[in-house]
This record gives sequence, structure tokens and C-alpha cells, in this order.
Amino acid sequence: MVNTTKWLAAAVLCAAAAGAQAQVNQIKVWAAACANCHGTDGRAEPGGIALAGQSKNDLLQKLLDFKAGKRPATIMHQLAKGYTDEQLADIAGYFAAQKK
Repeated sequence: MVNTTKWLAAAVLCAAAAGAQAQVNQIKVWAAACANCHGTDGRAEPGGIALAGQSKNDLLQKLLDFKAGKRPATIMHQLAKGYTDEQLADIAGYFAAQKK
């Protein structure tokens, strides 16, 4: 019985790890959509707005402001509306974790 419990616990941990990895991969896919304007992993070319290494809270607030139409934009307000607030928080966290 003890062995069965250990194997079951190990299986649950493996499944949770796989689910966490799938979430990380999904966030990378969402963030890749930003590369055209903000560079790979948020490291923009000269003249562009870099996202890498900025504060998660600042990035999230900007994204939410775009989504709500409080911040002027040519396209960001439309893009931000395509994500939930939680997805925007994940994207902001991703860029905040990137090195400048």
C-alpha cells in the first residue's frame, strides 16, 4: 500500500510539472506575438520600445490601460483586448523576467 501511494504521489507531481511546462510554453507563444514591434523576448531594436526587464506591475498596468482604451495607441489597444487580464499578467511577468 505504501509503494502504491508513493507511485501515485510521483505521478501526480509529474503531471503537475507537465502542466506547468505547458503553461510556460503558452506564455512564450503569447509573448512571441509582441516580437514584431518589441523585439525577440522584448529586446527591441534601437528606436523601438523594449519590454525586457521592465517592472511586471508597470507592464501590466500599461497593458490594462491599452485594453481599457485609457492609453492612446495605434494597435496595442486592439491587441490587448484579445487577452484576459490574467493572460496579460502572465505576459507582463514573462517580459519582466527577461534580461535587458
